Amino acid sequence: MSDTQEASQEPEAFARLRAFVSEAATRPETTVTEIPSPSRIAPFSLALAADVSGVAHGVDSDLGTGRFIALYDPEEPDEWNGPFRIVTFAQAPLEPEIGVDEFVADVTWSWLVDALAAHGATYSHASGTATKIISRGYGELSAQGDGAQLELRASWTPTDDDLTAHVEAWQDIVAMLAGLPPAADGVTLLAPRRLARD
Repeated sequence: MSDTQEASQEPEAFARLRAFVSEAATRPETTVTEIPSPSRIAPFSLALAADVSGVAHGVDSDLGTGRFIALYDPEEPDEWNGPFRIVTFAQAPLEPEIGVDEFVADVTWSWLVDALAAHGATYSHASGTATKIISRGYGELSAQGDGAQLELRASWTPTDDDLTAHVEAWQDIVAMLAGLPPAADGVTLLAPRRLARD
């Protein structure tokens, strides 16, 4: 919560979300922590970071990372169609041969939709992008060889004030991009996402 936000006016949904995280109800493969939230987008906001394989926040995970921001504006901006808005980010490295798959972005977006449904997270006005990045090192970085990364940015409007289901779905996406299976039934990992790592 930013300095400009008064805790007494914060929506109860944020307190429930903090309790959910503090009670370690999150996936065991991820470390989820509250981080400083943006203060100019909405009157109230709460931000979480997730890193795969228990990497503490502030240390980049080699497997995957993500951000979850819950925004609240009691004036219900027209573009939100409600008082809450969720903004998320997730990224993970890929094997280069997966990165060139023309359908990998479509599959990534379908994972998000399926994860929200599997966790019972109801929403409207979803939007986002799935971006695959292919890279090759040159000069001093030539030893890195070819690399690929997948990034998902998405936002949506929850249709109620129970945000924990939305966090659970977001955690599934962060984990799935890192090659882990979904935690909820109804989300299918179509193929192994990466080769074994040392």
